[in-house]
Amino acid sequence: MNNERFTAYYRAQNIISDDEWESFMESLRRPLPTTFRITGSREIAHTLGNTIKETYVPLLDNIIFEDEVIPPPAQIPWYPEGLAWQFNVSKKVLRKSPEFKKFHSFLVHETDVGNISRQEAVSMLPPLFLDVQPHHKVIDMCAAPGSKTAQLLEALHANDTATATSIPPGLLIANDSDARRSHLLIHQSARLPSPAFMVTNLDASIYPVLRSGTTDQRRLIKKTPSQLLFDRILCDVPCSGDGTLRKNIGIWKRWQPMDGNGLHGLQVRILQRAMRMLEPDGRIAYSTCSLNPVENEAVIAAALNSNPEFELVDVSSQFPELLRRPGIMTWTPTVHRSIDTSYISWNAYIETIPDEKRAESKMLETHWPPSNSGSLNLERCMRIYPYLQDTGGFFVAVLERKSSHQPSTSKHAPKRGAEEVDVAVPETKKPKLEIDVSSHQLDEVPGANTKSASAAEVDTTMDEPAAERTQTKPTAHPGKIKVSDPSFKEMPYTFLAPDDPALATCIQQLNLSSDFPSSKVLVRNPEGEAVRSFYLTNDLVKSVILNNDYTRMRLMTSGTKVITKQEAGRGMDTHFRILGEGLPVVLPYVNPEAIMVAGFATLKTLLQTYYPLCASFPEPFKSAIEARSAGSHVVRFPASQSADTTLSRDLVLPLWKSNISVALMIDKKAKSALSLRLFGEDITIAAREAGNKKRFAAIQATAPNDPQELEVRNDENDGGGGEDVNEDDIDTE
Repeated sequence: MNNERFTAYYRAQNIISDDEWESFMESLRRPLPTTFRITGSREIAHTLGNTIKETYVPLLDNIIFEDEVIPPPAQIPWYPEGLAWQFNVSKKVLRKSPEFKKFHSFLVHETDVGNISRQEAVSMLPPLFLDVQPHHKVIDMCAAPGSKTAQLLEALHANDTATATSIPPGLLIANDSDARRSHLLIHQSARLPSPAFMVTNLDASIYPVLRSGTTDQRRLIKKTPSQLLFDRILCDVPCSGDGTLRKNIGIWKRWQPMDGNGLHGLQVRILQRAMRMLEPDGRIAYSTCSLNPVENEAVIAAALNSNPEFELVDVSSQFPELLRRPGIMTWTPTVHRSIDTSYISWNAYIETIPDEKRAESKMLETHWPPSNSGSLNLERCMRIYPYLQDTGGFFVAVLERKSSHQPSTSKHAPKRGAEEVDVAVPETKKPKLEIDVSSHQLDEVPGANTKSASAAEVDTTMDEPAAERTQTKPTAHPGKIKVSDPSFKEMPYTFLAPDDPALATCIQQLNLSSDFPSSKVLVRNPEGEAVRSFYLTNDLVKSVILNNDYTRMRLMTSGTKVITKQEAGRGMDTHFRILGEGLPVVLPYVNPEAIMVAGFATLKTLLQTYYPLCASFPEPFKSAIEARSAGSHVVRFPASQSADTTLSRDLVLPLWKSNISVALMIDKKAKSALSLRLFGEDITIAAREAGNKKRFAAIQATAPNDPQELEVRNDENDGGGGEDVNEDDIDTE
């Protein structure tokens, strides 16, 4: 694997010393190890970590496969609390080695339920350097596919317990310009339900001003809400992605430096927009998976020169076991795909172009190092190279705002031109791009100009409150809602009155205490009817929804779904039930006397059978469940030890009782993960059905020419269903 343009360009940049160049290139040609992170916001994280250390590492130690010793999983040394792991085995080993196959099945099931996140090691870095606290207002500007968003959400929920989710006072907005990828963020966030979470679908470079309910001194006269500023902002911007060569080997053939040149303007605008959205003393993490200084140090230099109240933060002492290299202060962009790096400055380049052709140039002054690059502390940026710790290539810079924002008069402020908007992005890079840079996407924000919507202009055009508010008070309102962007088809967000009859019935049925935050419950329909589901938010999220037009901010989801209607059987009234993913949020408000207690035998029955009869359970649970009315219930399994398993912490799960039977109201994947964790095998009925289906497929493959025999065997295996596990089931970023 080789690319002459890649070699010539990066040799000219001097990003790697001559004596390390061969090590650098060889590392790029090796496959990338598999890395994963145990979610750090739940107490179960340390339980899972101990399971890996005490069960799977000894099991996988000294495994020999095809005469080769396969190393066991190892902790990533720099990740806090040892919650990130790495192992380097091929898919062939995962398929054929019984020990690794068992370990991989464990990973897949825990990933499905959100206890493990498959994520590249270097991708874990930006959220760590942001140091998010539960009270922070945070935005991830280019969030999809969502692994970094999950880290930020975990930090916001640092006070969660093993069984209950806290309601943090802060906020996390995950944004992506692509609607499909925004829906992916919603799916990913379901693994860690949060009342403090929102997803928007906007171009990050012209992200509109949002309003909060608090009123600052400047707006007392007009009595208008103040601008929502953020304490922490993550800008993991679209990039050419050549730091991912180890997992995206197609880049070897396609790589050319003009990709980075074309994205530079967009990257600068996103970072500048983030700077204008940051609180004083706030922090921004800017990152790319590119090695190109035009996408890295050049962007940082341009942003710092246009915003002199910002500075780079020296984080070299944080995570000392992380091997890194400092940012560079000089680089030479190429003005042609043939690698022409002969122009040492923009002036030297532009003077070679006739006056009438200069407006057509795609090269900007900020592509080159500024004259003051030596005073910008660019060495505080971090470069991560694959040969240092067997990772991908990565760039991270941390910036802080130390004073109130003042308009910049710096002579280094980047010049804008229409050519910056229309960035030609190679088709092969589009999966990495977190926002689509085509001009039609810029039209998604009302009032944005695709030709000249600079950061300053965005603040002017977006700063006025929406003429029509879709929600002005925390009660449902009838009639047709007027919206700023009729093309946005998501349903509105309507907060219910605390004394709403449907909500009051729900609270009574589910035995919720008077402390339940009923004033922060919303529904997704314009009439405010409790048609099916209730969502729970916190105060800050509610304030943002009430003070902004949801179509203008293209709000895809908000808060977390906690309660839904359960269709009742014949002769039964409609009941509400607590969702499995919503239980940790609602649990602190469930009256303690309403929570049932059961043991291992009951749990095993619930896992092994879809709808076990009430009479089939051992005492005392049998009598307790028979005495309960039909509907939604909560059961607690206390930490204990039996002959075949140990439950190291309390386990709380939702149940649904019909007239004569009971169902455990968590999905099949969650049941399988729980079974594997407790019993070392999947004892669920779904697993048995999947096994039957797999055996039947094998029978068909070995005897396809005997229809009579197939018919008999088909009768024997009728009803088999479920999902099998394969080694591609874990998503990656």
